[in-house]
Amino acid sequence: MTGTWTRKDLLGIRDLSRQEIQLLLETAKSFQEISLRPVKKVPALRGKTVANLFFEPSTRTRISFELAEKRLSADTINMVGSTSSMVKGESLKDTVRNIESLKVDIVVMRHSSSGAPHRLAPLLKASVINAGDGINEHPTQALLDMFTILEKKKKLEGLKVSFIGDILHSRVARSNLWGLTKMGARVTVCGPKTLLPPEIEKLGVHATTDLGEAVHGADVLNLLRIQLERQTESFFPSIREYATSYQIDREILKQAKPDVLIMHPGPVNRGVEITSQVVDGPYSVILDQVTHGLAVRMAVLYLLSGGSREEEA
Repeated sequence: MTGTWTRKDLLGIRDLSRQEIQLLLETAKSFQEISLRPVKKVPALRGKTVANLFFEPSTRTRISFELAEKRLSADTINMVGSTSSMVKGESLKDTVRNIESLKVDIVVMRHSSSGAPHRLAPLLKASVINAGDGINEHPTQALLDMFTILEKKKKLEGLKVSFIGDILHSRVARSNLWGLTKMGARVTVCGPKTLLPPEIEKLGVHATTDLGEAVHGADVLNLLRIQLERQTESFFPSIREYATSYQIDREILKQAKPDVLIMHPGPVNRGVEITSQVVDGPYSVILDQVTHGLAVRMAVLYLLSGGSREEEA
């Protein structure tokens, strides 16, 4: 085992050490086989209550967390922003503290405001898991991405991993950049100059606007959709022009490693950042990412509830 888990919350990858990331990934590995059992449930979180607070639309992350909680035998409360008292004017702080008064042990939160989980975590006795905050971080997505690469490549150290698309507005990219660089991967980010954060290379990554450069010799391509819902101005002339310059198709893949992995956090916009032939092709591990997300989120819930890998084994 790589150390022990001591944090109350999981708010991002930026503040985690390499050892903490390794512990999360190792623990996820130990939970992976539970989904293959005839009875897909263990009592690890029996008696614990988890509140899922999603103030922003979500499909994969929300369902994955809910199923992870059920597999661990936790009691769950589910709330979405459109059905909460916040639509009546209640503050986020009051909403969450009222829920905690019901003796909730863990709060899983997604919010459109960057930093929302970080502001609430010090106010709550319950553990807080960031399920995506604005354009800041999405730690469990980065963990499941790293877990998927490890399952396929057996290592992270030294791999060329390229992120292509809307880097500026992507919380997935930010969490992955923090995690992968700490784990020794060589990270490249690629997209139109207007969608690359200023001075991003100070994070230890290589930035380019040249798709061929990003794809050449890549072990992993992680494609990011254009997040129009987060953009307040036009960053490129049109979706068609973006696709002409940055879409991943079978032809451009010839420049990557023969065993390149194609990843995408979803939802996929077919025909924009990626063609259907690549989504459904032999290099795609997009559905594996979804599967591995369940084991990763089980591991996060388990460690934050006070569990240890020795107990689970």
